[in-house]
Amino acid sequence: MSTIRLLLADDQALVRGALAALLDLEADLEVVAQVGRGDEVVGAARAAGVDVCLLDIEMPGADGLEAAAAVRRELPGVRTLVVTTFGRPGYLRRAMEAGASGFVVKDTPAAELADAVRRVHAGLRVVDPTLAAESLVGGASPLTAREADVLREALTGATVARIAAAVHLSPGTVRNHLSSAIGKTGTATRAEAARTAREQGWI
Repeated sequence: MSTIRLLLADDQALVRGALAALLDLEADLEVVAQVGRGDEVVGAARAAGVDVCLLDIEMPGADGLEAAAAVRRELPGVRTLVVTTFGRPGYLRRAMEAGASGFVVKDTPAAELADAVRRVHAGLRVVDPTLAAESLVGGASPLTAREADVLREALTGATVARIAAAVHLSPGTVRNHLSSAIGKTGTATRAEAARTAREQGWI
């Protein structure tokens, strides 16, 4: 029986350690690399010769969705499995679009997580069934890429001028994007629109 070599990417060291301990109990799984930043995934995966990367979503440097896309682009033979606390339909859809082979939440039982790793390694797609159903019901994000960009900046409480500088648009254009996003999210303020978009996994 060949061993499946794993990389764990999570910015919380305790979570990484717990996942590594659980997965290393499986005879056919071996954690050979661990990183705490999304922008370290490709380099570490290449250096360690991994088969499957388990990625959290929220990490410094690059989030798990960006890391999944980078792995697909630069290491096409390596599979990615998103393992996250944030079980949001929008994240699931974006993970699949980024090239992830699977998406499960962190409270998945250890045996099921190990099985998900094996299935992803075998070329299958693994998706949390509840999230899959919610994703189909909820549909795709209504936001344009630019609206998503300005809402990400709005999450920080930045002024329109600061948002404009960060996304390289004029303040007037930013206001237009914010107004449109507020309408699409059914909210009253840019802060509420940003929170709603985040809760849905759209940003």
